[in-house]
Amino acid sequence: MSSPSVRSNTQRVLVEQEVMERLSQLYRVLPKSLVDTLLNKVRDLMQRGVTLSEEQVENIMKLAIASYYRTVVDPGEAIGVVTAQSIGEPSTQMVLRSFHFAGLREFSMALGLPRMIEIVDARRKPSRPIMTVYLTGEYAKSCEKALEVAKKIQLVTIENVSRSVNIDYISGTIVVELDPELLRYWGLTIGDIKKALDKLRGKGAEVRIEGYTITVTLQEIDPIKLRRVRDKILQTRLGGIKNIKKAVAKQEGDEWVIKTEGTNLEAVLLVEGVDHRRTITNDIHEVAEVLGIEAARTVIMNELKKVLDEQGLSVDLRHIMLVADVMTWSGKVKQVGRHGVAGEKESPLARAAFEVTIRNLVEASLRGEVERFRGVVENVIAGKYIPVGTGMVELLMEYE
Repeated sequence: MSSPSVRSNTQRVLVEQEVMERLSQLYRVLPKSLVDTLLNKVRDLMQRGVTLSEEQVENIMKLAIASYYRTVVDPGEAIGVVTAQSIGEPSTQMVLRSFHFAGLREFSMALGLPRMIEIVDARRKPSRPIMTVYLTGEYAKSCEKALEVAKKIQLVTIENVSRSVNIDYISGTIVVELDPELLRYWGLTIGDIKKALDKLRGKGAEVRIEGYTITVTLQEIDPIKLRRVRDKILQTRLGGIKNIKKAVAKQEGDEWVIKTEGTNLEAVLLVEGVDHRRTITNDIHEVAEVLGIEAARTVIMNELKKVLDEQGLSVDLRHIMLVADVMTWSGKVKQVGRHGVAGEKESPLARAAFEVTIRNLVEASLRGEVERFRGVVENVIAGKYIPVGTGMVELLMEYE
């Protein structure tokens, strides 16, 4: 028999249902997603045989609340300035370099500072547009199946299946020798070539195909027109998806994925075997058009994080989230510059302080704009207290 003092010190062990009920009280003070995550983790622990006492449950609740409130931004915190410093300072340590993929074909992608500038400037087209195409079912497990999808995706032109191209300026003819092995590799026939070149017939050109030789004769012998027609022939599409210049199948973990140079998200998502839930491109504007502004916000966050991680720079994700929010909150992707976020500030003094000072001030005067001194920059210019931190507090003292 144990003594009464020993029994009083023994903590009562709670069953899973009681623990869940106690922890559910956190819904009153913490965000639902945070409490859901905590409940799932505690449930997993208890299902693995871990027991919790009343005191331990109380400690979990106190720690969760304390941890949450330590991460909450204080009233008056200058989050914009802190974000600008947190991203701007590490970005000065970036280097100018590019990365090369080795595979079926070699292609490169911009990294470091050039890519960072592309993202925050919201360039209409990235210098190296790249897609990561994820596959479903058997296509993700087999290299052969993945290559089948890659062949469907990659743009194939007559130039890709030809051995040589010659121009005879005297007779006004263009001769293209096709490679039968390349035709077999891409699953093409001479019939496909004839069908693709039909549009040239009747436009002052005669097209003859004998064996694997294409001969195009122009009625009018003009060197400039001959070169133009040659380029048009070589760029004639035989298969694949427009803008996808190269497609390489790579194994990542236990599945095969396809990396492409060039993007066409809308068309690629319709290809059989492509996982439309995970396939993504680094073209922010294309994502916004196809998947919506929320998806574009996520791409901005992921691309910025990827650039910083590849350079070995640690920046809190919340700073990156704030930049993505500022660029997309209006429903459109806007650059962080005078043609976007900075150029659309309410304050004329803040706009003038950023770039093109005289023009901004003149235009604000012509429009009769009013300076309300709500931001940091305009108050610094005017020598007033800035409305952040203790500068937000207004106290009225009454003396007797």
